[in-house]
Amino acid sequence: MKKKTPAPVPIYTGELNGTPLGDFRLAASDFGLIAVEWADSQPEFDSYLARLERPIQPDPKKIKPYARELAEYLNGKRTAFTIPVDWTFFTPFQREALQAVYRIPYGETRTYAEIAKEINRPLAWRAVGAVNAMNPMPLVIPCHRVIGTDGKLHGYGGGEGLPTKEWLLKMEGAVMA
Repeated sequence: MKKKTPAPVPIYTGELNGTPLGDFRLAASDFGLIAVEWADSQPEFDSYLARLERPIQPDPKKIKPYARELAEYLNGKRTAFTIPVDWTFFTPFQREALQAVYRIPYGETRTYAEIAKEINRPLAWRAVGAVNAMNPMPLVIPCHRVIGTDGKLHGYGGGEGLPTKEWLLKMEGAVMA
C-alpha cells in the first residue's frame, strides 16, 4: 500500500491598509509570519510566495494578529513584536543574519559589520547586506536599523527607499549621524 504524502501546509495572506507608510500585504504559515510587502510591490510579493511552492489561501482572520501588531508599531504604539516569525524558509546563513537583525532593539542601530561580527563571520558584512536587501519581512525584521559603517543610511527597498528608512528611524527616536 502506498503512503499518502501529506498536503503542503498553506500560506495565508491578507492586508493591512491605511498605515502612515501606506498599504501592506502580509503572509503567514501555521508557524508564523513569512512576508510583509508594500501593496505597491504586489508582483514581488506574489513572486516571493510562488518560490515557496505552497498553496496560497487568503485568510484575513489568520493574518489579523500580524496586521494588528504592525499597525500598532507604525502608529508608534508598539516597540517590540510578539507575533511569531516562521524562520524555516531561510538558509542557515540567512537565518543567522536576520535573527541578529531581529534582535536589534527599537530605536537602536547596528552596522553591517557589527551584525557580521555578532554571527561570528566578521568578513561577511557584504553578505549580511545582501541578506538584508532580500529580507521578506521588513519592519518586523528591522533591516531599517542596519546602517553603514560610516554611520549613514545605505539602501532600503521598502516604501520610498531611504526616506522610508529615515522615517522609521526617526519614529523610533534613533540617533542618526
